[in-house]
Amino acid sequence: MKAKHISSEGQDEQGPADDDADVDADAAQSADEAAISKDEIFHLLQNERRRLVLRYLRGSDGPVRMRDVAEQVAAWEHETTVAELTSEQRQRVYIPLYQSHLSKLDEAGFIDYQQDRGVVERKPFADHVDKYLEFDDADETTDEAAADDGAWDDYYLGATVVCYAVLISAVMELPFVSFLSGIGLSAVILFLFTLLTVSQMLD
Repeated sequence: MKAKHISSEGQDEQGPADDDADVDADAAQSADEAAISKDEIFHLLQNERRRLVLRYLRGSDGPVRMRDVAEQVAAWEHETTVAELTSEQRQRVYIPLYQSHLSKLDEAGFIDYQQDRGVVERKPFADHVDKYLEFDDADETTDEAAADDGAWDDYYLGATVVCYAVLISAVMELPFVSFLSGIGLSAVILFLFTLLTVSQMLD
């Protein structure tokens, strides 16, 4: 009974310490959240370049070169790759990031921007804006899907034109389709559209 009592006292002594640690952690998190309001977050994120910077850093692990960030942001803005960027395109993004945008994100606590070293690092507090960046990701995905659908519409339109051309040629009994019977012509048309449908599903 005595040993059990001592164990119970030990647990009682550890409990408040653990509770205090949890309270301190919660208080620190609440203080961080209170340091910047939603209006300030929206004000920072209304600029597309700042959103792109945070999106790029979301996939990073540790410090990254500021030049790498600027190049990727420029590539996204011009819908191209880093390798295909021109020097002018790089400069038009690099200078505003260097002079303004990265400093604002640093002041808000989202990143650690060491201007003298040309290094940028994401801070844990940036997790608070991830939910807002997801809207941009969803819009980008939707745009890509719409572009793909538009391309397949062109393919189907082209296939329809070819089928009508073959059908009219068969009715006019032109030499290059005269060997096709009605069933053969139907088989060619069916095969063409089946091929397109399977290709779209695989894509």
